[in-house]
Amino acid sequence: MSESFQQLPRTLWLGLGLLLGILGLAYLLSLAEFKQQHALPVIGAVADFTLTNQDGKVTTLAGLTNRVWVADIIFTRCTGPCPIITGHMKSLEDALPKTSGAELVTLTTDPDYDTPAMMKRYGERFGADFNRWTFLTGTKTEIGALGAGSLKLSAVPVPAADQTNAVDLFIHTTIFVIVDKHARLRGSFETVGDGVDWTNAVQPRIAAAVRQLEREP
Repeated sequence: MSESFQQLPRTLWLGLGLLLGILGLAYLLSLAEFKQQHALPVIGAVADFTLTNQDGKVTTLAGLTNRVWVADIIFTRCTGPCPIITGHMKSLEDALPKTSGAELVTLTTDPDYDTPAMMKRYGERFGADFNRWTFLTGTKTEIGALGAGSLKLSAVPVPAADQTNAVDLFIHTTIFVIVDKHARLRGSFETVGDGVDWTNAVQPRIAAAVRQLEREP
């Protein structure tokens, strides 16, 4: 038997090992590229704030730091999209595992009417778990600074001449925004409207984003 023939198996094994190494490297590179493509961008920092929750207790940014949180904006007298998006927030609360430390935060556009007691009744109406879902009110300036300023949750009063009924008071965004553990805005998600599939598309995306940000250091 020739020497070259005796070396053939070793050559084949070396070739196979090299091929497996190349395939493994290609997989790792593709996985890194996938993660980079699906990473949530840093949109901006959330400025410090001082507001009041449904129990009349002061809530600040420090109380939410080191936690992922999802926020929206409503007003309790709303008969339009607010009950729908609050129902969506409730379904998100139910979808998040009990082991999740994520917080849900609902702001009001109507702080003159939406006192802490009113916000608590509103939360109770939807079965909110106040251990993980906070309803915030304050002055219009404070709400505007956090809502429109940091979270991009805009709200515009409807002029009296344009109101179609007694509670047609505000036009506001119907998005949920997500904030990471370092108080940075990381994403926004439309919750209602034509083509929006909350149950099968949007809610799973938000839940996945929460998990992703909770894994981040």
